[in-house]
Amino acid sequence: MSRTPTRHMIARTLAFATLAALAGCATPGPETRVTRFHLNQPIAPGQIAVEPRDPRQVGGLEFQSYAAAVGAELSRLGFRVAPGVATSELVAVVDFNRTTREAGIAQAPVSIGLGGGGFTGGGGRRGGGGGIGLGGGVSFPVGKARSRYVTMTEMKVLLKRRSDGTAIWEGTAQQSARSDAKGADAVTAARVLAAALFQGFPGESGRTVTVK
Repeated sequence: MSRTPTRHMIARTLAFATLAALAGCATPGPETRVTRFHLNQPIAPGQIAVEPRDPRQVGGLEFQSYAAAVGAELSRLGFRVAPGVATSELVAVVDFNRTTREAGIAQAPVSIGLGGGGFTGGGGRRGGGGGIGLGGGVSFPVGKARSRYVTMTEMKVLLKRRSDGTAIWEGTAQQSARSDAKGADAVTAARVLAAALFQGFPGESGRTVTVK
């Protein structure tokens, strides 16, 4: 003989279904905003050196992460990246900035109601009537409230001729992501920013685009 579901069973089913839906929701990755400027002239690939805007950053681990990401994209485009300090005619000047700020207290997004009143050992609700109501009553948040931090990462790359210092291409990429999000670390952010910056190189001059 089949057992008729009670309101208590229905409430538990709804609660577990909500939790499962929350667990299965994928958080979209951060977006990258890219702006590029150039002379609307062909840029012939050649030997190029990747250097920091601030000479004091040469050899620093953080600069090396950004230089490696930029160098990989330039190589993909057909440039020959010169190792170390070189006398190449083309130079890719890299500047970067990474800041973290508190974004406030993020409350748990979902509350599940479990009905009103307390319960007796016999399965009834105190106050008479038996059974369990689904409306009103006490609710509790799914998850914990926590303080969220947002990290903003910015990369700027200037391509110029070493002989006369003329800039032939410039690009800026910015990304804002929760500090605890997947891929928010500096190394991954550098790769993502570089890939977005050189996507469709040289790109449309003077236009800001969003790359996902």
